[in-house]
Amino acid sequence: MRVVVAVLLVVLAAAAHAAALPRALVRVNQVGWTPGASKRAVLMARTSAAGAPFRVVDGGGATVLAGVVPASVGKWSAAFKAVHVLDLSALATPGTYTVAVDGAVPATSPPFRIASGGALYGPLLANVRRWFLLQRDGADVDPSVLGRQPSHLADQQATAYTTPSFTASGALQGGLTAVGGPLDVSGGWFDAGDYLKLVQTTSWVTAAMLVAVRDQRALLDGAGADLASEARVGVDWLLRMWDDATGTLHYQVGIGDGNAQVEGDHDVWRLPEADDALVASPGSPSWFRKHRPVLRLGPAGTPVSPNLAGRLAASFALCFQVYRAADAPYAARCLRAAEHVFDLADTSAPSQLVTAAPWDFYPETEWRDDLELGAAELALAVASGGLPSGLPHTDPATYLAASATWARAYLDGPGHGADTLNLYDTSALAHRELHRALVDAGSPSGLAVDTADLRADLRAQLDGAAARAVAEPFGVGVGYRDGDVVPHVLGLAVTAALYEDASGDPTYRGFAQRQLDFVLGANGWGTSFVVGAGSTFPRCLQHQVANLVGGLDGSAPLALGATVDGPGDQREFRHLGVPDGARACPADRSDPYKKLGPKRVRYMDAVVAWPSVEPANDYAVMGLLAFVDAAMGS
Repeated sequence: MRVVVAVLLVVLAAAAHAAALPRALVRVNQVGWTPGASKRAVLMARTSAAGAPFRVVDGGGATVLAGVVPASVGKWSAAFKAVHVLDLSALATPGTYTVAVDGAVPATSPPFRIASGGALYGPLLANVRRWFLLQRDGADVDPSVLGRQPSHLADQQATAYTTPSFTASGALQGGLTAVGGPLDVSGGWFDAGDYLKLVQTTSWVTAAMLVAVRDQRALLDGAGADLASEARVGVDWLLRMWDDATGTLHYQVGIGDGNAQVEGDHDVWRLPEADDALVASPGSPSWFRKHRPVLRLGPAGTPVSPNLAGRLAASFALCFQVYRAADAPYAARCLRAAEHVFDLADTSAPSQLVTAAPWDFYPETEWRDDLELGAAELALAVASGGLPSGLPHTDPATYLAASATWARAYLDGPGHGADTLNLYDTSALAHRELHRALVDAGSPSGLAVDTADLRADLRAQLDGAAARAVAEPFGVGVGYRDGDVVPHVLGLAVTAALYEDASGDPTYRGFAQRQLDFVLGANGWGTSFVVGAGSTFPRCLQHQVANLVGGLDGSAPLALGATVDGPGDQREFRHLGVPDGARACPADRSDPYKKLGPKRVRYMDAVVAWPSVEPANDYAVMGLLAFVDAAMGS
């Protein structure tokens, strides 16, 4: 009898769960498509909808395209057992549309547009700029963006410390040991939803931003998406963290999780300018929130962790490429710094890279790709001519050989094939940049790799992801439980563009479009993962400024351009929380997305949910690269 009752309860619970959900949902890219793009809507249904009619309806209510729902491509979740892909590629007339499915499982999509790439993605590029304006630290902030005020002005007179010890959970152990100062480490960008500033992430973000500016200057220089100016914020701060005269690197400003002796950045939920208003005595715990510690890699001339050396060299060499026409002395300073820091790279295969303190904040393990990228940008910079005096190396062949050597080391190394383009693996961008440098140099022979090797590896990265996407209902090339889903998906879209640029082969355009579609709403949760993109997007960011002064219901003021991590392993959502002082969001503690995902995968739009909705700069810059390519589409 107990068994029968138990089974009955399970059945009733399942029925109640199903009753709370609609019979079907239509997911689309809520930003829209260019006329020539591959276009897909995805119908999620509790039972098969094969054979049902569907229509595409314009803003006036007229049907402009009609068809029949095809067979299911598979199951999405326990609730939605059928997924049907609706081909909308024939739709090419500019306008605003919705998809309507009729029959036993009726459903209607959110609206979407057909328009030029510039019309669709130009506003998103402008929002990326607004995101980085929001993230600015120091005196040069923009009060029109969520009322930002100057912050952390004491960073102009900061004290350097040795790297402290941390517990296994990332908490600071003991006090801090001062080793230098005062230092000016003001400015730059906050790393994510907190107020730490890190060389590891900033150097990657700056390099990627400068590549976009260099290659699409007309699109990104001036007007709303003035990323040519914004990238200089990153370069300026990196030049402060790298003392080129002494060869000394400082790699972090602020302590994340503090203790009884040192109040950390994560210990208090507040606006950044509140730190400047603190009144504390030297050595007291709160002193370290106003007078933030700066962590030094080591004494002058200490070998630089190769991941940081490569990214810094790339950022500084790109600075020379982008700014030398407008500011030759500044560009010359950058190029000298690029060569100096690259020469100090620790190539002894260090057992643990320097990323953040603690390392677990950003557990990077691959570094050969970063040296490939740094050397490739140096090769391009040196080959461009007009070099300043005092450079250690003036022959681009030196850097071509170095970049090819590190590309080969990456291809033969332990990290090859383990990841795709994102903060932790920069190989796809490095390959494209080295490919460009080799072509510009006439494809010299005798190097450790050639252009065919680089194209082959870019294609291999895409082939692996595309094979995975075949069995995924939304065509996504990464696993939902593998971590950092949204930046990885954007990275795949970018890699497809990098491969096409190097090879001329458009094979992966459709695959790239599906990755972009996923990020902008064509996913099981029906939300865009970029604030301000589409009709549904994250509202309850784990971001202190957005939470304390922004709108919490999708209305202005918003952290426009903020890009979040998206869905992830449900185990990451245990023991969530933020310090006292955060505004509750959602106010009713509802979780409308909980029942939509597959087993062991979760997406949660709530201020406590850092695994889903803490935005970060490296996520936003992946969006920048993807949106630039999309904006060039027709």
